Amino acid sequence: MQLVRGRKRELAVADVFGLLEKFGRYKWLHLIDLDAAMGQGSNGKLIRELCKSARQNHNVKLRVGGGVRTVSRARDLLALGVSQVIIGSAAFRDGKMNLRFLRRLCAKVPRKRIVIALDTANGRVTTHGWLRQLPFRPEQVIEQLSPFCSAFLCTDVDREGTMTGANLPWFRSLRTATHHPIIAAGGIRSRREILALEKLGMDAAVGMAVYKHRLR
Repeated sequence: MQLVRGRKRELAVADVFGLLEKFGRYKWLHLIDLDAAMGQGSNGKLIRELCKSARQNHNVKLRVGGGVRTVSRARDLLALGVSQVIIGSAAFRDGKMNLRFLRRLCAKVPRKRIVIALDTANGRVTTHGWLRQLPFRPEQVIEQLSPFCSAFLCTDVDREGTMTGANLPWFRSLRTATHHPIIAAGGIRSRREILALEKLGMDAAVGMAVYKHRLR
């Protein structure tokens, strides 16, 4: 399933293992459990099977997020074979950074296996399945969050799923705000944009353009 601007659901695919075969040439696969993110259940069994298949048949690592709001949930995902867990909403509480939780997490989970998501809509960080907006921009908090992760996933929610092109000026501003690795997402539609992000020292998370065979 792919979200467009965090709202409209598109591209429901039943054969996720077929997608694993299709994307097996990539080093990382990026999986968000939307049911868990929105508090509507979990896809733990499917994630377990995907991890098993990725280990047995492909040289692929899984980066998984969505509803990872407790230390035990993060540890459970790693036990399934996930290489990195993505922490989103749990990194914030009551409109502030949830440093207490992040300290507990880092005490139990190796920092190299933690990615913090800074999803952004209208210039502000959003949480809880992109439904709640916080009163600050990602560049205002990214450096303070750096001790608790090995990388950041930065999604431009306004362009997510639209294939309207990556907001390269915004990603450049994020690059100047931290030395941590950044995974850029949202609107990416061309190899030229992927190369531009690579020159910024960023990886690209590409979804809709690949699913619809529109990556130029």
